[in-house]
Amino acid sequence: QVQLVESGGGLVQAGGSLRLSCAASGRTFSAYAMGWFRQAPGKEREFVAVITWYYGDTYYADSVKGRFAASRDIAKNTVSLQMNSLKPEDTGVYYCAAGNWGTHSSEYVYWGQGTQVTVSS
Repeated sequence: QVQLVESGGGLVQAGGSLRLSCAASGRTFSAYAMGWFRQAPGKEREFVAVITWYYGDTYYADSVKGRFAASRDIAKNTVSLQMNSLKPEDTGVYYCAAGNWGTHSSEYVYWGQGTQVTVSS
């Protein structure tokens, strides 16, 4: 079992920044990568970013490339998502997930409870 707890969401104006964190506990060594997903009201959950625990390899959705940056702190079992130049369309509940490398939610086994990000125009 892996437990994930997100934090850092909030309300920000367009153009602003937020930093999300995801603290992992439990059998974290069982997860190869940590993904970030988001879900806007009335829309399906979508992939945002993924980072591998060991090498720190990253991959981003085109919609956030160049604006968001994922990082991890192995010693603290924490992954973070730095979000810059935020846009209203970035609004949604952001989830971190533990599992395999990929862009589909089905490739992740463990999920956090989510944290709300609201970007006002």
